[in-house]
Amino acid sequence: MVTEIAPAVAPPPVARHGGRPHLLRVILKDRIGAVGVVIVVVMTLAAVFAPVLAPYDPTAMSSQRLAPPSGTFLLGADEAGRDLLSRALYGARTSLTVSLIVVFCAGVIGVVLGLLAGFYRGVLDGVITPAMDVLFSFPTLLLALAVVAARGPGTENLILALVIVFIPSFARIVRGTALSVSKEPYVESGHAIGLSHARIIFKYVLPNSVAPIAVQFTTSLAYAILIEASLGYLGLGVQPPQPSWGSMLSSGKAFMELSLWPSLVPGICIMITVLGFNLLGDTFRDALDPRLRGRSGR
Repeated sequence: MVTEIAPAVAPPPVARHGGRPHLLRVILKDRIGAVGVVIVVVMTLAAVFAPVLAPYDPTAMSSQRLAPPSGTFLLGADEAGRDLLSRALYGARTSLTVSLIVVFCAGVIGVVLGLLAGFYRGVLDGVITPAMDVLFSFPTLLLALAVVAARGPGTENLILALVIVFIPSFARIVRGTALSVSKEPYVESGHAIGLSHARIIFKYVLPNSVAPIAVQFTTSLAYAILIEASLGYLGLGVQPPQPSWGSMLSSGKAFMELSLWPSLVPGICIMITVLGFNLLGDTFRDALDPRLRGRSGR
């Protein structure tokens, strides 16, 4: 009997990627995707090598308050005479580190919850899905504000708040994929020949979720940077003296009539970084889904 059933256990379509162009090559052929890659790589390198690239200590104050860009301060100085270039580089490290930790943790938890709800269904789905719907019903920033306000400002509480915010997105995407894949003939055949649930999940269900997870991961990074900056602007994020783009915006807004640079520098950094991750996310979506590839004409 096993010999008759075994041929039905064919790998899912997602597993046959040998003929596809390499993902990076597909992305780089897309001009918009290439721009996104360049922005993300440059910002990541700036964050990683901030101690080497920064000309000054980002917390060191001087008498040149609100100085315009010059040979001494390439991007000017803030209200305390601190070098804006150094603070922007260290702010990139703060924002990208927090966002990566948040999205990675939320992705792991959300994927596990989505797999449990979509594959096993029943009681687990009846508990997990309504809980995710409740979290999803709250405006993202409002939910993050509520968690941080309840626990107090600080990096750890900021990360906890953002993880809670991003879990439902990953859980819903993976649950939908798991529900769809679990009804496929190859999964039913796997059950018939006695494959364990864990093997079916890791061999068939999870690989079919890779593409939507990758897209969600990239776009969530952009959104996490925005929310981290928003909470920093409100004084509920990373606390001084550690520089962050949001706190730089907040402190610079009171001096905009005297100098635009303290607000302009972090604002441009946030805009460019978020744009880069959004462009990369859109290109990931097109590259990983053959139905979308070539439609945009880019």
